[in-house]
Amino acid sequence: MNEHPQRLQRRLLLRLMLPLLVIFAAAAGVGVYGAQSLTDGVFDRWLLDAAQSLAHQVRVDQGNVVVDLPPAAAALLAYDDIDKTSYNITQGGRHLVGKAGIPARGRREAFYRAGRAFDASFGGELVRVAAVEIKSGGSSDLTVLVAETTRKRQRAQQTITLMMLPMGLLMVAAAVTIDVAVRRSIRPLETIASRWNERSHTSLQSIDIVDIPGELMPFATALNDLLARLRAMLVRERQFATTAAHQLRTPLAGLQLGLARAAAAPDLESARQVLHELEQSTQRTARLSQQLLMFGRLDPESSQGLDRTKVNLVDLTRDVGSAFAESFLDKGISFELREPGETILVDVQPELIAEAIGNILDNALRHTPGGGRVVIEFESLPATLRVCDSGHGVGEDEYDSIFERFVRGRGASGIGSGLGLAIVRDVAKLHGARARARLAGERGLCVEIVFGDERPLQKTS
Repeated sequence: MNEHPQRLQRRLLLRLMLPLLVIFAAAAGVGVYGAQSLTDGVFDRWLLDAAQSLAHQVRVDQGNVVVDLPPAAAALLAYDDIDKTSYNITQGGRHLVGKAGIPARGRREAFYRAGRAFDASFGGELVRVAAVEIKSGGSSDLTVLVAETTRKRQRAQQTITLMMLPMGLLMVAAAVTIDVAVRRSIRPLETIASRWNERSHTSLQSIDIVDIPGELMPFATALNDLLARLRAMLVRERQFATTAAHQLRTPLAGLQLGLARAAAAPDLESARQVLHELEQSTQRTARLSQQLLMFGRLDPESSQGLDRTKVNLVDLTRDVGSAFAESFLDKGISFELREPGETILVDVQPELIAEAIGNILDNALRHTPGGGRVVIEFESLPATLRVCDSGHGVGEDEYDSIFERFVRGRGASGIGSGLGLAIVRDVAKLHGARARARLAGERGLCVEIVFGDERPLQKTS
């Protein structure tokens, strides 16, 4: 188990904040790059304008380079209260006029229509150099170089970058807004958990979902459904415990009384008679215990986990019916299995269906008098198993109630727990089938399990 589970709030904040930080970092990078590109573009053109103005003052007279640059114009070109400006005119790399040593190539070179500009070092300082080529008509062209330090550029870039400060403040405001929004979004979940902890862990009552946001409604509904299933499971467990205690009390008391009678029997014949009664009572108790254990296995929540397999319903019924054949014969009941002449396959858990078939046959055996008959029939569409007897039957108003636990028909006689048909109903439900009863002939009862779609009821003669 994870000792430090991630909090949903933290995960939401990370998923929202990280993209925001990435966006801000990208915007900042684009802003810095844009500021540098903007200042480079503007100042480069100014510097190239100065280089072109200087180039217009250069002429070639009989192979000699002449610069018509009055001292006042040269002073104006070099004047700047922030940056230092220097110029140089070269021909084929040879210094002609100006300050020697200005580099002709450098870093971050940019090309314009008037010339080119690049970064370089001159006089121990970082400078931006503008280079303009002049066609001299000679063996090599002239190059005018104008170098300027970058203080104004840096100040302009800093000014533009500072304009991004509001963006940072907006980012902080957005982060605070996201944090508040996440906390408020998480609050309904905390409310659900608080309500569940306050009430549901002791009473298992459903929590109130009236004021739950629509997005959280499936979560809250699922919790309530879980609580409902837990309540139903606890109710079934209590019913099972109560039923087992109630149903076993009487036969166990009878066994104790029978043992006492056997011990006090005056002769062997009397003792044998009591032991025979004890044997029958023990068989009934064993049957009742089997039915109670079956109820313990029939959990509606486990219908998806049944180990199903396709079986022939006719063969399965024949195997179960063979175990009852002798009992029907002893009681003088005609027992018939009418095979349909075709294979009827059903996808079931064979042991559970066999138990349900056995309960139907046991019910018919108990309530059919000697000389009566019990018939097993089948239908293929949908797959149906039907057991009809010629017993006393039940009223139409009891067709549903006889499938309830501990409910027996009004005319029922003999010993019975009222669990057999209830087990049949629960087994059918686990398989998506339906157990139902109807009239057989004039007074008998038909009990059937229908696998598949419903169909209208019909009387069986």
